[in-house]
Amino acid sequence: MSISHHHTASGRPLRVSPAWVGGARPAAGATVHPHLPVREAVWIWSVRRYARLALWALPAAALLVGWSSLGVNPIPGTLVVELAAAWLSLVAMIALAGLLAGSRTHRPALAGLLFGLAGFLIALPVAALPAGVAADGSPLTAGTMHTVTLAGAACSAGGWLLLGWAVFRSKLVNPADGVLLMLAAAAIGATPFAKGPLPTVGALLLLAAGTGLAWTGSRLIPRV
Repeated sequence: MSISHHHTASGRPLRVSPAWVGGARPAAGATVHPHLPVREAVWIWSVRRYARLALWALPAAALLVGWSSLGVNPIPGTLVVELAAAWLSLVAMIALAGLLAGSRTHRPALAGLLFGLAGFLIALPVAALPAGVAADGSPLTAGTMHTVTLAGAACSAGGWLLLGWAVFRSKLVNPADGVLLMLAAAAIGATPFAKGPLPTVGALLLLAAGTGLAWTGSRLIPRV
């Protein structure tokens, strides 16, 4: 006997609260549809579980960013550390956007994710080039390469600013983590123009924000 994905094994309609699977709460007086297919409920819950676990990539990325900003020559190489930090930051961006997908700030979170993806794709091809050097066979000059690098950094910083604003306004996690995330984005985004401890301060702010978001997200169970 086949069982509909709208019903339980006993044949009764399955009722799943939208808040339990991460959906936004309906406005007062709005029509509520309590029935949700089992497949959609399991899929949404799986996305939220991935988002909660993957948020721990953010404090790991902050540690690597702080390590590279100290000027210490790491054993794997500075380029490897920077690429690993960028990759972990991208994973954390996807996780944070997924966590906020059911909140009221899902639009700025999605915009932040798109800006972060653009920054990663722009900066990756020129990451291994030394300053003032153009790629062999590329029509871009050394000055243009520097402009491309700045554009990638600006897109990444803009993405984190939007995600920080989304966290601050979401009422889903601690808004202080959103403020720390925006401050960290401003400090790390100013790295190409700044010298001294500013990048390290940005990494510390990112570590504080990432740890808070990962800890809060791992304990976040929506009320039924």
